[in-house]
Amino acid sequence: MPIILTGFLASLIAGLATAIGALPILFIPSLTKRAEGMLLGFGGGVMLAATAFSLILPGTEAAMSQGFPKAIAALIMVGGILFGGWCLNFVHAHFPHEHFFKEETAANRANLARLWLFIAAITLHNFPEGLAVGVSFGSGNIQEGLPVALGIGLQNMPEGLVVAVALLAQSYSVGHALRVSLLTGLVEPIGGLVGVSIVHLGNFILPWGMAFAAGAMLFVISDEIIPESHRKGLEKEGTIGIMLGFVTMMFLDIALG
Repeated sequence: MPIILTGFLASLIAGLATAIGALPILFIPSLTKRAEGMLLGFGGGVMLAATAFSLILPGTEAAMSQGFPKAIAALIMVGGILFGGWCLNFVHAHFPHEHFFKEETAANRANLARLWLFIAAITLHNFPEGLAVGVSFGSGNIQEGLPVALGIGLQNMPEGLVVAVALLAQSYSVGHALRVSLLTGLVEPIGGLVGVSIVHLGNFILPWGMAFAAGAMLFVISDEIIPESHRKGLEKEGTIGIMLGFVTMMFLDIALG
């Protein structure tokens, strides 16, 4: 299978996990705040481990395999990470959005502007995840990309559930909540296609692409997920979730890699 198609399909499957994660709202229409904080933290922990073990370390090895000494390879990763974080910060600063689960975001059904701000925030969140999956497959090494795709998919499931529950709390229907969760996941294959295409067309870009994706994900973790998981005095639940998510993804990466 062509590697670009493989990367696209992997990011699509990871994105669809968002809708799969939202399915429990058919039976559980609400979550306790403690469960919500732990689920968000779990997703953040998975992303954090994926950033370290599936992007930064392989990116460093890819740079060294291209003949760069360790110090230069490390500088490439530093530069790419900072550039990725800066780009996400630039987008956040110039593209109006609301954080994901603020209760007032979609409080007024008649206010379409706020609804689009809500969807825009989810879009900003999921695109770098898809980019990370695509970049990880760009070298053609499926064994390198599989843990990233699995980790992002695993992270998307609790995120999809929390998004759907948040919409139900604002009096949206179950069907609408599931559709929005699906829509947020479908952003990821777009990022995946961009990432795998760029890296595959120029393999020398692989270390930079991995570093950029890592920086973008680090920004999302720090700017979005951790603050949300710690809100309303749920720091302990969020921290437990982060640790569980981190060790889960670490195990997947080591076992599969």
